[in-house]
Amino acid sequence: MIFTLYGDYIRHYGNEIWIGSLIRLLKEFGHNEQSIRAAMSRMYKQGWVDSRKSGNKSYYYLTKRGMERMEEAAKRIFKLSPEKWDGKWRMLIYSIPEEKRNIRDEIRKELVWSGFGNLSNSTWISPNDLTKQVYSLVDKYGIQEYVHYFISNYDGPHQNERLLNACWDISEINEHYSDFIRRYQNQYEKDAIKLKNNEMTEAECFVERTRLVHEYRKFLFIDPGLPEELLPEKWLGNEAASLFSDYYRLLAKPSGTFFESVFQKGNELDRKDKEYNMYQHPLMIEG
Repeated sequence: MIFTLYGDYIRHYGNEIWIGSLIRLLKEFGHNEQSIRAAMSRMYKQGWVDSRKSGNKSYYYLTKRGMERMEEAAKRIFKLSPEKWDGKWRMLIYSIPEEKRNIRDEIRKELVWSGFGNLSNSTWISPNDLTKQVYSLVDKYGIQEYVHYFISNYDGPHQNERLLNACWDISEINEHYSDFIRRYQNQYEKDAIKLKNNEMTEAECFVERTRLVHEYRKFLFIDPGLPEELLPEKWLGNEAASLFSDYYRLLAKPSGTFFESVFQKGNELDRKDKEYNMYQHPLMIEG
């Protein structure tokens, strides 16, 4: 949920937030202060966020790594239609020694998130141009000597669909999209009526929009974002993307207003702290 708030709100407001404001926002979802601080501590240790102090207040901001992940996620989340395919497959093969087994596990998670499919042991493929992500991964884990990366054509003896079915369960992904549509189509229509009749508060809109994004971003872990040419005839991803976009826009203004009201209070406290500290400077006191 914290990742969702950074991706959908905080990164558009200077990429930094006072922990008190974050706690206030997450209380709308029933999270307590202790669990929020523990989650931020984990994100800090994992290198997603960094912090600074202003007086006795802590402010957290995304690191470069965190920003890059948010940018990549946003491009995929808000993409309304599949991209065109250049006809080539990207293939990553690695042979990482046993003593670096923990790195292997991390790399698998990263590859799945980026949209790679596991063709066979230590062989991953994607029809998307993920070259940038591959080399970022190689540099991050320092595994240059253990990997080979190819951009190539598939020359059979089977069809491209055979590769798809070996790496991804397309029917299962479609079923997840069907569940999303069934759940949110009805909710979208109800909330549209509530908003028209002024029956939803800004805080309620904030909660619903954040939950919507939080649920939809889960598709980043199961849907590789296949190009149009490789998708089945009955593909529900486009319908789900359209519903997500419509519902997101419906809630955008009131939810944004609520976020800004909480966020600005944190900024105001930071400004007052800076003014107080400035007037406590020895030169100012002497003056």
